[in-house]
Amino acid sequence: MPKAAPTLTPVALLPSLAPLLHEWLPRQRWFAGKGRPVTGFQLVSVTELLPGCLHLLVRAEQPGTAPEPPDVYQLLLGVRKVLPPQLAPALVGHATDGPLTGQTVYDALQDPQVAALLLERLRTPGRLGPLRFGCDADLPVPAGLTPRLLAAEQSNSSLVYGDTFILKVFRRIHFGVNPDLELPLVLARHGCARVPAPAAWIQTDRPENATLAVLQPYLRDSRDGWQLALRALADGRDFTREAHALGRATAEVHTALADALPVVTLGRAQTELLAAAMHDRLEAAAQAVPMLLPHVPGLRAAFDAVTRVRGPRPAQRVHGDLHLGQTLRTGDGEWAVIDFEGEPARPLAERRRPQPPVRDVAGMLRSFDYAARTQQPWRPEWAEACRDAYCSGYAAAAGTDPRDEPELLRAYETDKAVYEVLYEARHRPDWLAVPMAAVRRLAQD
Repeated sequence: MPKAAPTLTPVALLPSLAPLLHEWLPRQRWFAGKGRPVTGFQLVSVTELLPGCLHLLVRAEQPGTAPEPPDVYQLLLGVRKVLPPQLAPALVGHATDGPLTGQTVYDALQDPQVAALLLERLRTPGRLGPLRFGCDADLPVPAGLTPRLLAAEQSNSSLVYGDTFILKVFRRIHFGVNPDLELPLVLARHGCARVPAPAAWIQTDRPENATLAVLQPYLRDSRDGWQLALRALADGRDFTREAHALGRATAEVHTALADALPVVTLGRAQTELLAAAMHDRLEAAAQAVPMLLPHVPGLRAAFDAVTRVRGPRPAQRVHGDLHLGQTLRTGDGEWAVIDFEGEPARPLAERRRPQPPVRDVAGMLRSFDYAARTQQPWRPEWAEACRDAYCSGYAAAAGTDPRDEPELLRAYETDKAVYEVLYEARHRPDWLAVPMAAVRRLAQD
C-alpha cells in the first residue's frame, strides 16, 4: 500500500479531504447531523496510523448546533493511487486539490489488510502520536485472526476477528470517560461474567481524553434478545422463561455495579430536578410532535407523582440504554449485557451520573412492548406477561422488586416513551404508533 502524502498537518490536508467529506460523510448511517447541511470541516487531529492509512478526528460544522459544539467523527481513511475492484464500495472520493491530489481516498475499515494490521497494533500497548493503545494482559489476543466488517447498520462500526473478538470503532466521538469502556472494565475486575471483558482499546488524550475503540470477546454462538423475542412471537411461543432469566441477569449487573462503584442517595431536591428534566424533555417533544399535545397533562402527572413520594432513593451507575437489542443469549443459554455507551444523544456527563436502577428496568419494559407491536394483530398480553416475568426475575436476584416503586417506574417508562415518540417521528414515522400506544396508556394510569 503506498504511503500517504508526507504533510499530515490538518491545515495542509483539509483542501484534499473537505470536498470529499462533504459528499460522503452525510450519507453514512452513523452520521448524527442528518437533515442539516454541513458548512465546513475542522481536522482536530491527523495521525498516520499505518502506511497509507490516516486516522482523523473531524469536526463537522452545521447550523443549529449552538450552544453545543459541533459533532466530532472518527475516520480511518486509506489512500491509494488506484482502488482495487473489491474495495469499490469503500470509495470516499478522488482528491483533486491539496497534498493528496491524484490519490483515491476510501474507508479503510473495509480493507482487510488495514483491519488485520490494526489488530496487530492493538495487541501491543503504547502510543502513536495522540493515540494510546491499552490492553488487558489477562485476556491475550492471538495474532493472525481474519477480519470481517459487520454489515449491520448501526451508530458505530464493528470488525469481527476470527469469530473470536469484536472491535467496536466509535464514529461520533464524545470527549471524556466513555462508559462503554469504563463500566465493562469495572465489571470484569469485579468478576461479573454477564458483560464481555475488554481485551484492548484505543484512546486519545489530544485535544481531550476520549475512547475511540474497544476490543471484546465475540460471542459467536449468541443471538440478541430482540431477534429471539421476534422469533418467539412469530412462532406463537411464550417468552416468559427467557424474560425471567434476563431480569436476573440485569439485577446481577446492577448489583455488581453497586458493589464496585459508589452508590449515592437522591433526596427531595435531586428528585425534583430529575422530574423537572423529564418535564423539559416532554415540552420539547410536544413542540416537535404535536400528536403528543392532548396527552401532555397526563404525562406531566406521571412526573409530578415522583416528587410526592417521601424518603431518599439510592442511585448508582446503570446501563443507561437497556433494551432487548443490548442483550445476547449465548450458546449455553446464559444472558449477556452489552453496549454500555448509554443514549448517545445525551451528554456524556449525564450518562455517567448515578441513577435509580429502575431506569434500566423501564427501558426493558418498553422493549417488550416494541417487540409485541411488530406482530399483527398486536399481542399486548404477550408483552405484559414478559414484563411481569422480567420484573419477577429481577426481584429474585436483587432482593428488591422494581414494581415496589410504581411512581418512579411509571415516570421512567413515560420519559422513555416520550423519547421514542420524538425519535420515531424524526427517523421512522411508520413506527410512531408503537410509542404513541404507550403514551396513551401511561397518560391514563
